Amino acid sequence: LMATYPASQDVSEDLPARSRAYLDQAINSLSSPAGAVMLAASSVDAMLKAKGLSAGSLYTRIDEAAKQHLITSEMAQYAHDVRLDANDQRHADEEAPMPDAEQAKKCVEFATALGQFMFVLPSRVERGIKSAKGV
Repeated sequence: LMATYPASQDVSEDLPARSRAYLDQAINSLSSPAGAVMLAASSVDAMLKAKGLSAGSLYTRIDEAAKQHLITSEMAQYAHDVRLDANDQRHADEEAPMPDAEQAKKCVEFATALGQFMFVLPSRVERGIKSAKGV
């Protein structure tokens, strides 16, 4: 039995395809922190779009998700942090420091947790209810 380090992380099939693809790429590019941060933010953006929030900027979509109670206000605040980290990289802001591995990991972990909250857990609950009803 061969182990890989770091251990590979599977992205749930319950995530919408585009969100899943971005998150999978973010996880696989953690050794390139700037890329991982941008991919994690793209995954978050794709999740919000999958919930019907496609108008405006990512900033407005995050705020709208909180207003619609799709995410908590604390999750929105964290999503804004991830968005800002990605913006610094996308716009090659010379004043902003390059992200390190820890920041990239934080962004990927947040995108993973958001996917769990918005898609994976609700899918599991739905399957559990159907199973309990014998459907």
